[in-house]
Amino acid sequence: MENKKAIKLVDKILTDLDKTGINTDTLITDLKELREYALEAQVPLVVKVLRFTYEHIEENDSFLIPIPDDEPIDEETEETTVDTTVKDPIESLKYLVSLTKSLNNKTNISDLREYRDALMAF
Repeated sequence: MENKKAIKLVDKILTDLDKTGINTDTLITDLKELREYALEAQVPLVVKVLRFTYEHIEENDSFLIPIPDDEPIDEETEETTVDTTVKDPIESLKYLVSLTKSLNNKTNISDLREYRDALMAF
């Protein structure tokens, strides 16, 4: 996102995750605020991913979605499966949030789609 306030908020979320881990009260509020910036910027994928993310955290008190694989996806045989054995929920969540900083990067968009699909399938 291009909005400087949104970038600052992303940095704040990442710093808070490093310091306190998944503190649901602050984190959910910050994710909702970040979602508002995505709405203003009219980025539907980010709006949806952020909503799914804070709803997932509200339900599970953690982030149980793993970081997407680096392997290319074969579109014809793709099946979305959710591996609930996340090695590091904080690292995965930090990665997801950091993806929203640069939406001009095709890899970031692809990974955000994978997070969206995994969150929907969870």
